[in-house]
Amino acid sequence: MKAVRVPDLKTMKDRGEKITVLTAYDATMARLLDRAGIDVILVGDSLGMVVLGYDTTLPVTLDMMIHHTAAVTRGTDRALVVADMPFLSYQLGNEEAMRNAGRLIQEGGASAVKIEGGRHMAETAKRLSDIGVPVMGHLGLTPQSVHKFGGFRPQAREPKAVTQLLEDAVLLEASGVFAIVLESIPDDVAKDVTASLKIPTIGIGAGPHCDGQVLVSYDALGLYDGPTPPFVKQYADAAGVIVDGARAYIEDVRAGRFPEKRH
Repeated sequence: MKAVRVPDLKTMKDRGEKITVLTAYDATMARLLDRAGIDVILVGDSLGMVVLGYDTTLPVTLDMMIHHTAAVTRGTDRALVVADMPFLSYQLGNEEAMRNAGRLIQEGGASAVKIEGGRHMAETAKRLSDIGVPVMGHLGLTPQSVHKFGGFRPQAREPKAVTQLLEDAVLLEASGVFAIVLESIPDDVAKDVTASLKIPTIGIGAGPHCDGQVLVSYDALGLYDGPTPPFVKQYADAAGVIVDGARAYIEDVRAGRFPEKRH
């Protein structure tokens, strides 16, 4: 099966083909999602919450992201691997952003990086694109700004905020980003943004009009036992399967049924 490359996503938008994205943080999950035929695997800084047990994504470091990205790329043959740049790895200056993005590509094996923010990040996105690092943008609810927003709250609800988001999307496109994640914004706003751009939009809690959709795999597959956003659809109860399997193992061991005697 042909590997997915950055330019393929725009081709999919142009053809009207929906883009599928899920997160992965280790080689085993990446291998399974790749086998299923997912287009893009996002190594999200959401790993801080669903894997490492933090309340937000903010404690995730660049070294953590490189470690998990490298694991994912080792388990991936077809899907495009995009790595989140964690908090403060790109906001302190373009030189540091380029160095850190380079590490995610060189050491982590990612094919692209994702950064959060609008107009104030456009120059950084351009510098990264100029040196050959493909950049995915992220607008709307940007989890690294959770304290600024006062929690994980929907965005672009007021006319001024809608106008700013639309302008930010156009600026990011002009800066060279190849796609933009739109998170927790109204359906009609996401529709307008999608129609105004030549590059694809990837929605999460942004309705059906985006060019693609992304979910945290632990939410979509029922692995995460914490609260999940209201827009998530759970496609499996992996947690239930694991608990049931572990209980059956415990019972077999305690009852002496495992391991079986060898003859």
